[in-house]
Amino acid sequence: MEIVNHKNKSIGKIIKFIILSAVAIVQIFPLVWLINFSLASSNELFTNGLLIIPAKIRWDNYITAFVDGNVLLYLRNSLLINSLAVLIVIVISIMAAFACTRMEWKLSGFVKNLLLVGMMIPIHATLLPNYVIYQKIGITDTIWALLIPYVAFSLPQGMFLMSSFISSIPKEMEEAALIDGCGIYRIIAIIITPLMKSSIVTVTIMTFLNNWNEFMMASTYLSSKTWKTLPFSVLEFTGEYSSNYAVQFAVMALTALPAVVIYVLLNKHITKGIAAGAVKG
Repeated sequence: MEIVNHKNKSIGKIIKFIILSAVAIVQIFPLVWLINFSLASSNELFTNGLLIIPAKIRWDNYITAFVDGNVLLYLRNSLLINSLAVLIVIVISIMAAFACTRMEWKLSGFVKNLLLVGMMIPIHATLLPNYVIYQKIGITDTIWALLIPYVAFSLPQGMFLMSSFISSIPKEMEEAALIDGCGIYRIIAIIITPLMKSSIVTVTIMTFLNNWNEFMMASTYLSSKTWKTLPFSVLEFTGEYSSNYAVQFAVMALTALPAVVIYVLLNKHITKGIAAGAVKG
């Protein structure tokens, strides 16, 4: 009987391994396909088959993409806008979560639910209304045109994770701090925030990754190169009658690289933060 159970467990492990391997291949294939096409010439891209074997590996596609695609300027803009969005989301989500979870006031539940409803609204559903509003107040083609929607649509997710974690913190710690003379802001800064490291890391990573490759809003609100983000580098190699497709693939690979590296290095923190918030909330 034990031998049969052992065989069944072994077969189950093999089946699980095969299924997970197949899922991993499907998930990784787009990245492999992107890199494969970025190392070929534009003429070779029109051959049959999902993957191609380049006659010559074209590393110069990446040099052209980096030099002629304004990568440094657009990368600076992307890093600045996303870093500011992350910082603002973390600060507001911690304060809002504390206010709605710990402080007693009549509309706390309503405000919390109202903020969480934002998770149900796609970011691009407000594309045209925002454009009309931005034109009237004169902030199109500025950093605020991207920063406002990036923060607004990342805040509900941050609020959800932060409030779940704050609910798990014993109130006695805050009561003791109040007795010692701490104000609300000192309690948040000295007691609450240090205990929320895993949630803060999770919100940071998810906010950054969600906004990093956003292009629809950026292309609608921005017209000059001053605040254009990294995805705009692809358009630098798009012509009226022809395009350098191989270099465009190289640009897309360069654009995806920071997000892939961050996700691979910090994936365990994302899982830990979400699991901690879900269990403790």
